[in-house]
Amino acid sequence: MAQRRGIIAQIQRAHAQQAREQQRAQAAYVRRQQAMRWAAEEAAKAAQRATFATERKRLYLEARAAEVAADNADLQAQLGELENLLQATLTVDDHVDFALLKKPFHFPPFDPGPDGVPGPGPDWRQFEPAAPTGLGKVFGGKAKYEQQLAEARSRFQLAQSQHAATETERQRRVAAAHAAYQQRRQQEEARIAADNAEVDQFAAAFQAGEPQAVVDYFGIVLANSVYPDDFPQTYRLAYVPESRQLVVEYELPPLEVVPAVKEYKYVKTRHEVTSSARPAKEIKERYASVVTQVTLRTLHELFEADRTALAETVTFNGVVDTTDPRTGQSIRPCLVTVRTTREQFMALNLAKVDPAACLQHLSASVSKRPEALAPVRPVLEFDMVDKRFIDEVDVLADLDDRPNLLKLTPGEFESLIQNLFTKMGLDTKQTQASRDGGVDCVAFDHRPIFGGKVVIQAKRYRHTVDVSAVRDLYGTLQNEGASKGILVTTSGYGPASHEFAAGKPIELLDGPNLLYLLAKHADLKARIDPAELD
Repeated sequence: MAQRRGIIAQIQRAHAQQAREQQRAQAAYVRRQQAMRWAAEEAAKAAQRATFATERKRLYLEARAAEVAADNADLQAQLGELENLLQATLTVDDHVDFALLKKPFHFPPFDPGPDGVPGPGPDWRQFEPAAPTGLGKVFGGKAKYEQQLAEARSRFQLAQSQHAATETERQRRVAAAHAAYQQRRQQEEARIAADNAEVDQFAAAFQAGEPQAVVDYFGIVLANSVYPDDFPQTYRLAYVPESRQLVVEYELPPLEVVPAVKEYKYVKTRHEVTSSARPAKEIKERYASVVTQVTLRTLHELFEADRTALAETVTFNGVVDTTDPRTGQSIRPCLVTVRTTREQFMALNLAKVDPAACLQHLSASVSKRPEALAPVRPVLEFDMVDKRFIDEVDVLADLDDRPNLLKLTPGEFESLIQNLFTKMGLDTKQTQASRDGGVDCVAFDHRPIFGGKVVIQAKRYRHTVDVSAVRDLYGTLQNEGASKGILVTTSGYGPASHEFAAGKPIELLDGPNLLYLLAKHADLKARIDPAELD
């Protein structure tokens, strides 16, 4: 896992290169700003060089005007980025190609350096003595020449021996250098192969829907998204494979992301630059637009990047990490929350939607006063994404055909109870049928003081529920750290059960209670008829 984390970090760095391509338009703007600032600087320099006071004043005014123009251009560029947060991503392919994550193997060819060229061997011509000529041949020159020739041959043989030894040493060094080169090459090749094998494993794990691989993949997708520099781009991801649901908690930028200055002006009479404040109403409207655009942009990037349809549903909670001005305490209010399916979202034409109206169409909850950090209740608390949670089954919608509760399967009955408590105002999640600690449903009551975590167990019994079931519920309640436990059954409870529950945060709902709650909260008139099972 640690190795995968390293590979994921490398992948994110590699894809940052691709993401930077999207910043070319912004770079062009920066170049224009630099040109304007350069003109201002040049004008200021020219003013210093000017001989006459009038010329210096003119150049100074031009420099200040250019400076103010550059500052105002900066403001317009910032506003343009905020206005086009959603549109900027629609032309980008957010899919991450695993093949492109692999590293090609490049290694420089072997270079032995100076040792790669053999040194020249001794040349006999440099050793051979000159043959005697003329009178030298007559007066003893031949004998002297023979002596010189013998000495030359001896020196030449010695030079040959030394050259052979030098060549042997050179070849040894070349061989050693080549062996070291081969070792480095093989190590680098093995490292690249290991990294690429990790990418293959990552791709296979993602295709298989392994939660960690899915989270890592979508983390790369969000990391590749290019936002303005003052956006936090911090997020948490969780994947529920049973329901093919991706849950995102995304940190939104603070209100200060909207420029508080509307315009800069240079006042010649006072020789100073002044600014006018942006109206509070405009700041609120622009910030609300940022919140809605980031929400749709993130949903778009996740769905577009998921070509294997692993995420059939995405739940998005947009939060702000800030400080409560009333208390000075750190808070993370949720300003927008939405749950949408792939089919519903991919039917949208985001190039033409109004972001706020689009979120309303998706039944999102959006803060009515995001600038005041007025929170909304999340569709699903991120911390509620338990590995035991499975997708809900809307049994209430299908009960017309099977009104006798005793004919439901255990799973259907548990889903019925979950749906009931959802309609009663609790956030509920059904748990898996096995290895779940005996919890049929986990619910969260968000009411202050009286709220908290609630564990619910459902028993589709024909006979009286034994007190052991109540004891088990109490044990589960303590293990889960819940504030309340509810046991629901189609039958009833004996005296021992009521005695055990007395004084404890446990509520026992029998058959008549259940029928009443279904009729009141779910508008469902059901029956409990054991005779139909005989």
